[in-house]
Amino acid sequence: MGGNQASASGSDVKSGDMVFEPILEEGVFRFDCSADDRNAAFPSHSFVNQKNRETPLLTTKGKPSFIPTFECAHGQQIVNIELPAGTTFYGTGEVSGQLERTGKRVFTWNTDAWGYGSGTTSLYQSHPWVLAVLPDGEALGVLADTTRRCEIDLRKESSIRFCAPSSFPVITFGPLPLPVDVLASFSRAVGTVFMPPKWSLGYQQCRWSYDSDARVREIARTFREKGIPCDVIWMDIDYMDEFRCFTFDKERFSNPQSLVKDLHDTGFKAIWMLDPGIKQEDGYFVHDSGTEKDIWTQTADGRPFVGDVWPGPCVFPDFTQSKARLWWSNLVKDFTEYGVDGIWNDMNEPAVFKTVTKTMPESNVHRGDAELGGCQSHAHYHNVYGMLMARSTYEGMMLANRSKRPFVLTRAGYVGSQRYAATWTGDNLSTWEHLHMSISMVLQLGISGQPLAGPDIGGFAGNATPKLFGRWMGVGAMFPFCRGHSEKGTSDHEPWSFGEECEEVCRLALRRRYRLLPHIYTLFYLAHTKGIPVATPTFFIDSKDPKLRAIENSFMLGSLLIYASTMHDHGVNQLQHTLPEGIWMSFDFDDSHPDLPALYLQGGSIIPVGHPHQHAGEADPSDDLSILIALDENGKAQGVLYEDDGDGYEYTEGGYLLTTYVAELQSSVVTIRVSKSEGLWKRPKRRLHVHLLLGRGAMLDAYGVDGDVIQITMPSEAEVSDLVSASHKKFTSRLETARQIPDVEKVSEGKGVELSRTPVELKSGDWVLKVVPWIGGRILSMEHIPSGTQWLHSRVDIDGYEEYSGMEYRSAGCSEEYSVIDRDLEQAGEVESLSLEGDVGGGLVIERMISLPKDDPKVVQINSSIVARSVGAGSGGFSRLVCLRVHPTFSLFHPTESYVSFVSVDGSKHDCWPTSSEQSYEGDLRPNGEWMLVDKCLGVALVNKFDVSQVYKCLIHWGTGTVNLELWSEDRPVSKKSPLTISHNYEVRGV
Repeated sequence: MGGNQASASGSDVKSGDMVFEPILEEGVFRFDCSADDRNAAFPSHSFVNQKNRETPLLTTKGKPSFIPTFECAHGQQIVNIELPAGTTFYGTGEVSGQLERTGKRVFTWNTDAWGYGSGTTSLYQSHPWVLAVLPDGEALGVLADTTRRCEIDLRKESSIRFCAPSSFPVITFGPLPLPVDVLASFSRAVGTVFMPPKWSLGYQQCRWSYDSDARVREIARTFREKGIPCDVIWMDIDYMDEFRCFTFDKERFSNPQSLVKDLHDTGFKAIWMLDPGIKQEDGYFVHDSGTEKDIWTQTADGRPFVGDVWPGPCVFPDFTQSKARLWWSNLVKDFTEYGVDGIWNDMNEPAVFKTVTKTMPESNVHRGDAELGGCQSHAHYHNVYGMLMARSTYEGMMLANRSKRPFVLTRAGYVGSQRYAATWTGDNLSTWEHLHMSISMVLQLGISGQPLAGPDIGGFAGNATPKLFGRWMGVGAMFPFCRGHSEKGTSDHEPWSFGEECEEVCRLALRRRYRLLPHIYTLFYLAHTKGIPVATPTFFIDSKDPKLRAIENSFMLGSLLIYASTMHDHGVNQLQHTLPEGIWMSFDFDDSHPDLPALYLQGGSIIPVGHPHQHAGEADPSDDLSILIALDENGKAQGVLYEDDGDGYEYTEGGYLLTTYVAELQSSVVTIRVSKSEGLWKRPKRRLHVHLLLGRGAMLDAYGVDGDVIQITMPSEAEVSDLVSASHKKFTSRLETARQIPDVEKVSEGKGVELSRTPVELKSGDWVLKVVPWIGGRILSMEHIPSGTQWLHSRVDIDGYEEYSGMEYRSAGCSEEYSVIDRDLEQAGEVESLSLEGDVGGGLVIERMISLPKDDPKVVQINSSIVARSVGAGSGGFSRLVCLRVHPTFSLFHPTESYVSFVSVDGSKHDCWPTSSEQSYEGDLRPNGEWMLVDKCLGVALVNKFDVSQVYKCLIHWGTGTVNLELWSEDRPVSKKSPLTISHNYEVRGV
């Protein structure tokens, strides 16, 4: 064991260089604080084989390039790794915001994060993993192998900092020449993605909820009638009998076998949801059998924990126990007899309603198997609960039919979840921001070991506009996992729901995906066998080029570059495309459209393409095969095609065909041949259609028999130039004559109306605010840049920063349309400000000015008043009784570590924790002009200062993962000369 350790003064603090041992393979090292810490570390949930983490590699004499340092104090272990200046960071799992994580901080704590924002620091999955790309293009991977809540802090330049409860090992991979080399090495430790059935790579349609089997049949029929490819229909929670898992509603889904048969007959698969919360009800067979086997998660005093979820009071399986996993697997096995093709595990963070933490108490007890870590608190197992549930579901589907590959989708996950399940990016919003973020989020998951991922296309919450939905389908059709999904109460979000123009774009996008399915399926085989990601950032092509490292609107599918526009006002044809150095051949399938991504094939590459089938089951090995070829500067190209039955496990015994095609230009003739074949499958007798790309969409076509040598005689340079010019004119004409999706911002029905309209952004100094004047003048988002904290993040129509004109909750002022009176930009004055005005009836308006002063960049200033504009003379010029009630709903990043602190007017000190009930403070108990929301874990506080003479009452209300810090004026009539006013501001301080 290498390294040395130095102890700091003080018996409870130690620090120094971590000690290391090589493990697994050349270039992989395990680091611990000491030999004792190594022996005390908990078993690994991330490693596919725990012995690989515990067994030193004796055949190497190499030493690590970078030695982490550590400090252990107060039960916490802090690890720092210093890297060369100019290093950029990626990974950290399921995270929102930008692709490059340099300067960011996140916390691994699986959280039900409905409607998350770009600054949300904890989402549904936990991946304490960082990919560092060094200045010379080499890459290093770093894993903090702990299941506990872990802070990943990348705010210090070229430095990685992990902080979590002691003690845990850190594993480094590399440095290796390329980022993809690091990810392949990482996959040999944590496992590769399960081999998905081919049908699961087609388009999938979901909604919360298709509320009856008749509606499901209607959706499936419409796909086929309209010629829009689709393979899967999903059943959300409403198919159940009052949300009881493993049951069906007796009226709306009375015969699930018949429904599934009808779906199968038309080429669809059926996927059904299962949640972990089991209704606590005697006589319900799942509850009774679980109680009999004693498999429920327990409270600290040994009773089954009961928490509210969709069915009401629920108990939760303890998936850390093998007997609980087997119990669940057998339930899944029986459930598949209804014709279930796949299972969707939702709410498995686990989410719990009516609690400020959004989950079960950290003091709950899991009686885990010894090899998983034994009996531990929920704080220890929380981040792997979802993965263990997904594993149990996967194993249940294997029990049911070992000749079929399971398909499981999980919301919660951890490093290694890819071995059992696909994932999606959770409850996103129907906004352009979320469309843009979806690309980076899918790429981060792939970088973190989970390649089978995608977003809810079109956005889950709120109503997409036609242009937003069409644009999202264009890029979403290129993601590894491709599913449309939307929440209850929103307008319909099927591809035909937004008018004929959007429908056609969706049809083109999905037919394009199905043309590329042979290539995508091949990429998944390589991901499954070699750990090579399916979708990667563009900079993976040339990690030495710093210009590529922050590109967020393009990505790679193997050697295929997808270039998308996520800008509302610009189609992809209006953007300047930044491409890596080298040869890039643009092409399409005669389907180019301003709302579809541009496609480029890298020089030196060959990819297979198929036919635009209606569903994956229509494809046949004897169908004609096409390949696209882009020669490199040496006139050569190479690519592979993987084929098998599309399901089952015959491929593990040689039942597949892996073909390597090569092309070479010699003496004006391009020769295409098979250079290598693997597998026991016999090559089908089929025609091979070769497309040799020349640039700007131009191509030469040739036909032959697959497996035979095919030759193409190259035309002269002048002829090639003419072909390229003609192709470009055709391409330009196609874009100019394409039916444009109407640029409609308003959607007239359903919940979340106008969610996709663009908020007004205020940005100056330390803050970025987003305001929606059209509904309550609400501040939707309030992000503090230096600390990376998003204190306000809400949906458009509720929460965020609201103001009312009465003491009643959501009284006039919270949802009216406000007018923008003035908008001052920073460069035009001393402040970045927005003045709003909303009519609250009775001749009254709420005036609000939101400003970011240039001379005090740390502050957000808000001045609000209820003003009498046209109060009738008969009332003496006075209005009705009104109260200005300021109602912000702040996010709690760490609910158990957050509290409100202030000193009252009378000098008494108050610390109010989430365990307290709603509290109000009046008179001398009011905060003396200042109170703060403290996050101990982050070490910061949001400070709210106000004029105590204007505030009659202060109120604290704890919600689910939120807190309201309300300021109330007195309750009285107002006149033109006597408005009600509250002036206050916010800033963030270190604590």
